[in-house]
Amino acid sequence: MSALTAVDVIRTKRDGGVLSDDQIDWVMDAYTRGQVADEQMSALAMAILLRGMTGPEIARWTAAMIASGERLDLSAVDRPTVDKHSTGGVGDKITLPLTPLVAACGAAVPQLSGRGLGHTGGTLDKLESIPGWRATLTNDEFIGQLRDVGAAICAAGAGLAPADRKLYALRDVTGTVEAIPLIASSIMSKKIAEGTSALVLDVKVGSGAFMKSVEQARELARTMVELGGAHGVRTVALLTDMSTPLGLAIGNGVEVAESVEVLAGGGPTDVLELTLALAREMLDAAGLSDADPQVALRDGRAMDVWRAMIRAQGGDPDAPLPTAPEIETVRAEADGHVEAIDAYAMGVAAWRLGAGRARKEDPVSAPAGVVLHKRPGDRVRAGETLYELRAEQADRIPAAMAEAAGAVRISETPPVGRPLVIERIG
Repeated sequence: MSALTAVDVIRTKRDGGVLSDDQIDWVMDAYTRGQVADEQMSALAMAILLRGMTGPEIARWTAAMIASGERLDLSAVDRPTVDKHSTGGVGDKITLPLTPLVAACGAAVPQLSGRGLGHTGGTLDKLESIPGWRATLTNDEFIGQLRDVGAAICAAGAGLAPADRKLYALRDVTGTVEAIPLIASSIMSKKIAEGTSALVLDVKVGSGAFMKSVEQARELARTMVELGGAHGVRTVALLTDMSTPLGLAIGNGVEVAESVEVLAGGGPTDVLELTLALAREMLDAAGLSDADPQVALRDGRAMDVWRAMIRAQGGDPDAPLPTAPEIETVRAEADGHVEAIDAYAMGVAAWRLGAGRARKEDPVSAPAGVVLHKRPGDRVRAGETLYELRAEQADRIPAAMAEAAGAVRISETPPVGRPLVIERIG
């Protein structure tokens, strides 16, 4: 019988103390087994949010979450493995073109992805717009697909970091999502447990991101890079701008369509720029720095891998994507230049249209979303289309109109450009 109790662990952190390795190991194991109640773990999460954690505490907390479940062995995959994780944003469909692109250059990409919540979209929700595509793979199917295709995008199995799954759901309803030690350990426990050898992090900064300031994003990135290194996973991070939506499409099916455009050699310039920047980082981390991702896009290899990956998971890459019956067009009221487009407001508008969910169990609409016709810096004339709101039900459009009102700012002079990649850490 352990002499440790949940109340003692909570008090230690509440009073600003440092949790011992024994305390962390015990509380994580006991919580996973149901011996520590949700209300007790809620109190501990709030104490961590308010008091913080030291580097060694975060490392041990992450290790304890990994130890709560299985760790995949990808040694049967005969290519170097490298993964990417984004902290989430509006219009962030980069995983979709990036995964097959990096695989086309010789790496294996074990991409365990999630679903959207609130104003940020989920990769699995987007891909489920493709008829027949399935998100769930067994471990054997996952490893087999990495060997045969080089790329898999799927849901994390129940055996990976089960402590994180419980804690993540709890943080969402207790106001503790923003705690950097808990964000970092949540992300890294799953990525380390999936067995990848290298990891590139895309840490978003701006109105449409969870991290609103560069300082916050830098702290999160450094914490995750250190955690990766401590567990033998070569990890680098890019801080990237999320003050404006990525690309022109915000939603599920519309983002798949835009991703396919990129794989076909087109697509919005910002989506292409970030895809290539992350691809180069991933290939370098995997020891494949001689590969040129731009060539793999140009010669069709990336598209070939995309089609093979979709087929391997039951999807039809040639099937038409669902379309929305209700479309509301919003036009410019004056001449000028698009100064800014608020990512957060547009993300919430897409959510109101049905593209996102308020609770984990809510369904999402495949065709719903926002399609921008203008980007910051573009010249616009009165009467020209700024964006479209798309929905399956007409009664969703008024709330989305209200959220998006004022999201597009028009000025007389063009705005000063801002870099998409702000900083590299690692």
